Amino acid sequence: MSGVTPSNAPPFSTPRLAAGEDLPLAGITVLAAEQYGAGPFASMYLADMGATVIKIEPPPRPDGGGGDNSRASGPFFLGENDSHFFQTFNRNKQSLTLNLKSARGQDILHRLVAKADAVMNNMRGDQPAALGLTYAQLAPANPAIVCGHLSGYGRDGPRASWPAYDFLAQAEAGFMDVTGEPGSAPQRMGLSIVDYLSGITMAFALSAALIGALKTGRGRDIDVTLYDVAMHQLTYPATWYLNEGYEIGRRPRSGHPSVVPCETVPTGDGHLFIMCVLPKFWVGLCEGIGRPELADDSRFSGFEARYENRDALMEILDEAFSKHPTAHWMGVFAGKVPVAPVLTLAQALDNPYFVARGGIQPVDHPVRLGLKMIASPIRLDGAIAPGRAGPALGGQTDKILGGLGFDQSDIAALRDEGVV
Repeated sequence: MSGVTPSNAPPFSTPRLAAGEDLPLAGITVLAAEQYGAGPFASMYLADMGATVIKIEPPPRPDGGGGDNSRASGPFFLGENDSHFFQTFNRNKQSLTLNLKSARGQDILHRLVAKADAVMNNMRGDQPAALGLTYAQLAPANPAIVCGHLSGYGRDGPRASWPAYDFLAQAEAGFMDVTGEPGSAPQRMGLSIVDYLSGITMAFALSAALIGALKTGRGRDIDVTLYDVAMHQLTYPATWYLNEGYEIGRRPRSGHPSVVPCETVPTGDGHLFIMCVLPKFWVGLCEGIGRPELADDSRFSGFEARYENRDALMEILDEAFSKHPTAHWMGVFAGKVPVAPVLTLAQALDNPYFVARGGIQPVDHPVRLGLKMIASPIRLDGAIAPGRAGPALGGQTDKILGGLGFDQSDIAALRDEGVV
């Protein structure tokens, strides 16, 4: 779709920091026993900000597999034990293969912890203690260690041993009930939003705990669960229900529960989302569609009136917006009334505004030079942090073990024993 960004907008671009420039978490080491999505998403935020993230992965298997199971997630692969999916969540990390279930693996873990600042995992709630990843188990090696646990339902209670996934959280937290058109079947969001929100929550919680440990010299356990994060996102609808017994319902066209117009409208070639959340935006909308008299119409003169007369109002707006394509309306309203084009995923990624903001970050992968990734959304003094491709399985094992005092013969023996 053309015209996503008004043609008269000034050109701009976002600078990128060079590799090696100072980053906020430089000097911090995080050990991450993680798999698949939520945990790796959390630690990638830390790695992007300069932390040394050592990804602890199961050793290679005789069949050629092993490591984070997302390495085998298709449909697009990058050689053996690597995939587009894995790269999406593991930028800027190192990989150490280590069998945490073995006694020698636990010894190596404690040696690593002695030099680290944090340990995090996204295992089922009953697994961290079984694998020696809690503060009580690791504090003897480093009293300042911070232990972050990202699970489905927590490390205690009747669900500690339950597996959990994003879609389950969306179902149980009511997300699916409030998503979609009125009268339609329950629908999940198109993305694994609970996984990602949980990852961001863990990244923040771990960073906060690290500050505390740096100040006091004492670490702690930090717990984040997909279930708790999903429930926390219910925000003001939850407050309305808990205090007034009011349940929000689905609104037509993904509309706001109490503000009209705050929903999609059809254009001549697609759809536009409009948000008249302030009186001045409603006036601006009326003027922009060439119907200034609507602002003084008693049926639409206030928030409550527009809500009560939504059907009549949307009939008028539908007719007006359908006369011109989306690009026309973006030119009319951009920067004056809150509007956005409803884009496909492809259109969103090809959006010139997104590209100019530096949203696409190429990284050189051994199998795919210039592999395109979504850049970190965090800007450091206006610049984007550097990006490095996710690691090969066990790519830094020898180097990391060498730093702990193991020589090549020791490392070979550990490999023969299945420890690394």
